[in-house]
This record gives sequence, C-alpha cells and structure tokens, in this order.
Amino acid sequence: MRIQAPNSTASVRDAQAPRRAGSTGFQLEAGDSAKAQSAVPSLRTIGGIDALVALQGMQDATERRRRAVASGRVALDALDELKLGLLSGSLDPSKLNRLRAVEAQLKERTGEADLDSVLAEIELRVAVEVAKMSPR
Repeated sequence: MRIQAPNSTASVRDAQAPRRAGSTGFQLEAGDSAKAQSAVPSLRTIGGIDALVALQGMQDATERRRRAVASGRVALDALDELKLGLLSGSLDPSKLNRLRAVEAQLKERTGEADLDSVLAEIELRVAVEVAKMSPR
C-alpha cells in the first residue's frame, strides 16, 4: 500500500499541460504579448569630478607646441653631447641610452606644419645616430 501526501509530485505531474506535437523550441502563449517600449532616458550630463578629469585629459594647441619645442631642444642637447663625446674620445653608453629615450619623445606631432617638419628632421638625425652607435 502506498501513501501519498497532498503535496506530492504525482499531483504536479498530472496537472501539467499536454505537450504539442512538433514543438521543439520556446513559444509564447496566446495571452503573452511583447511589452511596450518605454521612452529612452535622456543623456546624463557630465558634472563635478567627471568634468574636471575630462578637461585635464584635453590639451590645447599651445600646450602641445610647448611640449614639442621642449622635446626638440632636449634632442638637440643630446645630439650635442654625443658630438662632444665623439670628439673627446670618451663616448659614454648612457649618451646612447639618452638618445633612444629622446627618440621616443619626438613621435608626438603638434599640427603645425613648420614645427612638425623641423621635429621630423631632428627625429631622423637622432634615429641615424642611434643606428650608427648601436652594436651590430
């Protein structure tokens, strides 16, 4: 003799709806319908700390020009030190390392054609000197 409780799984199994033949995927019932789309929320304005961080990331043309001129002067100074080291016969490996570091700084462009062309010539000269002095 088998005793069944009123909340047994047998009653749930019997209450299930019969399956439709050929149904393999998910289907909506007739009473279900797509929900209406709500209005798109308005864009959030940038304020407070977000605005300050965004402004710090932006550079104006004068700041780019100032940094480009400074890196050009540093490159020319490094080339002069290399020239003096070659003439005196005491070339230090640190001067070559400084030239490599300066070469990486000269990649930034300002947007001014004349200044960019001068910086490109300095960059080319630095690249030639680094290639000549690097061990083969």
